Amino acid sequence: MWRLVYVVGRNLYRLPGIIGHMRKLIAKEPYSEKENYAYLKWITDEILRTGHIRLEGHGMEHLPQEGGYLMCPNHQGKLDAYAIVAMHDNTCTAVMDEAKSYTIFIREIIDMMRGKRLELNNPRKAVGVIKAITEEVAAGRRYILFPESGYTKEKKNSLIPFKAGCFKISVNSKMPIVPVVLVDTYKAFNSLQLTPVTAQVHFLPPIYYEEFKDLKTVEIASLVQTRIQQKLDELLV
Repeated sequence: MWRLVYVVGRNLYRLPGIIGHMRKLIAKEPYSEKENYAYLKWITDEILRTGHIRLEGHGMEHLPQEGGYLMCPNHQGKLDAYAIVAMHDNTCTAVMDEAKSYTIFIREIIDMMRGKRLELNNPRKAVGVIKAITEEVAAGRRYILFPESGYTKEKKNSLIPFKAGCFKISVNSKMPIVPVVLVDTYKAFNSLQLTPVTAQVHFLPPIYYEEFKDLKTVEIASLVQTRIQQKLDELLV
């Protein structure tokens, strides 16, 4: 928490200019995903630099070079999506809880990425959002979606059960699932630590459609969670 205050404080003088530029990119036609993503990566680099956060990236060679896919990370805190963006060179976007997506700066980030807002307690509306994401993934977009939905301060490097509904995207789009393992990202903004921190991002080998096409979504959720847990166990010994 204190690091987040520290980062905001260090960048407060230029925050209006950053938000203003994001809004220009949002309104700009035609929309340039590459230009917007490049600016997002710059913002991410500044958050890491001013927050004294060091990231280690592993497994980038596993990322499919063509076509869309769904990245499914464990969820630890506010840094998570930025950590993935920092290590993910090709354009990608994200799905976020609608209730948390309209605060200043976060609203601009989601709109600049052309991300999706998911109303967690509205299954009827969620169906439409999931359908839209499925169509975009099938057309080649890359999405970050957290199957745990949320996190708590106590969660740290542990997992909670993955929700099955999000895996309908991969079943219906027939595109790969990339499990992503985040280690110690909670130390950045979800702990009282102010000293420099190091966190890790691990992209695991993709799970292709042929491997999960005959599974139910609850079985796919279990499969992805198991692979992430196995990697966590290996890293945290």
